[in-house]
Amino acid sequence: MIQVSNLVKRYGDLIALDHFNLEVKKGEIFGLLGPNGSGKTTAINCMLSLLKYSKGSVSLFGEPMTPEHYRNKRRIGVVMQNVAVFNELTVVENIDYFCGLYVPDKKRRRALLDEAIEFTGLGEFRKFLPKKLSGGLLRRLNIACGIAHKPELIFLDEPTVAVDPQSRNHILEGIRELNRGGATIVYTSHYMEEVEQLCSRIMIMDKGKSVAIGTKEDLKAMIRAGEKLTVEVYGLSGAALDEIKAIDGLVQTEYDGHTLTARCASEIHRLGAVLDVLTRRQIAFGSVFSEPPTLNDVFLEITGKDLKD
Repeated sequence: MIQVSNLVKRYGDLIALDHFNLEVKKGEIFGLLGPNGSGKTTAINCMLSLLKYSKGSVSLFGEPMTPEHYRNKRRIGVVMQNVAVFNELTVVENIDYFCGLYVPDKKRRRALLDEAIEFTGLGEFRKFLPKKLSGGLLRRLNIACGIAHKPELIFLDEPTVAVDPQSRNHILEGIRELNRGGATIVYTSHYMEEVEQLCSRIMIMDKGKSVAIGTKEDLKAMIRAGEKLTVEVYGLSGAALDEIKAIDGLVQTEYDGHTLTARCASEIHRLGAVLDVLTRRQIAFGSVFSEPPTLNDVFLEITGKDLKD
């Protein structure tokens, strides 16, 4: 569906994309994960021929993408990070307008309009102006305008920024439904939980480059860090802490006076050994948590900074 080769985009002396490569297969939900400023939106705009680039090539649906390739553009849906609707039009009028850019037949468009409204849960807001909608409902309207014409390839750029939890869950489930209906989706976010839930493959971007790509399991296997152990414990003595730190397979252990945290090496489990030290030394402990490594851990180890920086 998408083939990007050695894409370079410069803004003066700033290199926004640095020999960027990407391949997305039909039927995937492909995640572009990275902090703000990593190049995600620039990459999408170049793929859509909304930006000129300095070097490289972009092919969509097996054909070179150009600004005049309207036949392929009709097969694409775009939902950008900044909400793009007309404030003077109602919900139904906005969706009808954007769908009309792709579907001239009014009868067909009416059916698609009803489907988009039902899909995004905007039925009771059909006659509302955008200024009357909450942030979450406005995001849903933005999505409805971008997908009403039933595109085969959909770009979703940070669609859940600043929305309430209910709308976020509604949007994420909607994305899954679009994919089940046959759409290939490119999903950008710096919310690692969303990308981890949704995407079949993930690319981590930083400074305009791909720094890692694969399934979430592939990415987590690239780093040394394994599960994170958290134990609520008071009165942990220096000797007991030293004994825990000496456990083979623990690569990072910290204690702040009430919570013990320890990171295991990749694919190593040491919760039992930690609790054995506490039990043997008769040190009382409370809540115990064991968390597998996250995509944030991957990003932190590869780039040295947090995903949300």
